[in-house]
Amino acid sequence: MNNANTNTTSNKTDRFISRITTIVASIVVVCLAIWGVKTLIYQWRNEETNDAQIDEYINPVVAKVTGYVEEIRYEENQEVKKGDTLVIIDNSEYAAQQQEAEAALLNARAQVAVVSSSVNSSSQAAKVYESQIAAAKARLKNQEQEYDRYKKLYDVESATRQQLDRVEAALEVARSDYNTALGAYQASLAKINDAKVQQSTLDAEIKRREAVVTNKDLTVSYTVITAPYNGKMGRRTIQPKQLVQAGQTLAYIVDWESGKWVVANFKETQIRHMFVGETARIIVDAFPGQHFTGKIESLSAATGSRFSLLPPDNATGNFVKIAQRIPVRIRLNGTPETLKMLSAGMSVNVSVSKAHK
Repeated sequence: MNNANTNTTSNKTDRFISRITTIVASIVVVCLAIWGVKTLIYQWRNEETNDAQIDEYINPVVAKVTGYVEEIRYEENQEVKKGDTLVIIDNSEYAAQQQEAEAALLNARAQVAVVSSSVNSSSQAAKVYESQIAAAKARLKNQEQEYDRYKKLYDVESATRQQLDRVEAALEVARSDYNTALGAYQASLAKINDAKVQQSTLDAEIKRREAVVTNKDLTVSYTVITAPYNGKMGRRTIQPKQLVQAGQTLAYIVDWESGKWVVANFKETQIRHMFVGETARIIVDAFPGQHFTGKIESLSAATGSRFSLLPPDNATGNFVKIAQRIPVRIRLNGTPETLKMLSAGMSVNVSVSKAHK
């Protein structure tokens, strides 16, 4: 009797376990079926790839002048604002050159003042010579008239030869005085012209000196290196008192003002439904719980392999057909503050809805 009861209880337990197992298995199968159907529908409606990374402009901070580093005002990975001072280079040599250029400019301007004064003096002298010419001309005319009278008197023997010679000599003196006054006047005009030519030369020299001063001012300003835009500094590679050369890269800065984008490498068979302006959904591996969106900016003009250093040559006899990748640039939506957490090089998953037309 006890054995019969035990067997009955055991059979009931087995049937219960079997029923529970069947129910659980059915639920799992249904869930897998639903998941599979959703996945198939999603894949039918979207193109996706995990061959994608975040990108942004990472620009070098370059020294424009040669000199010793006097001060470094940033740390590695420090956030900076546009205009913040990053590096100061010793400018004592360039400041001396700047002062020399300014002194040369002042000297050129002083010479212009001297030449202007010379022009004024020559102009006044020309006026004096002009008056002397008028006086000499009047005397010459008077002597010519006097000579004519004495010549007529001499011809009728009313004047002596001595008197005529004396009047003729006075006429020559008057003519000489008149020519001398004319010569002095012409010389003063020539001096004025020479001074004006010199003044034009000095004007050109002043412009050249002003350009030199501007250049020296720029050189001095280049010794203070500032952040060109809002961003974040990279690794620091310089030390105070280090000699840097013009054109040397001092640091790298990540540009936050130009925004961020994703370069997604889709297979060539996936891009036929994509177009510029289409919305893309993005999931960053580092932040799986957050979703980002972006818009397709452009599709590459060629496959990624064509832009490589050594493009493949399929005419070598060992051709194996491989699905090529087309880089697609997707601009991330959001402000610099909301995208600050994303860094260049982060891996992402990108999906783009198929545009069925």
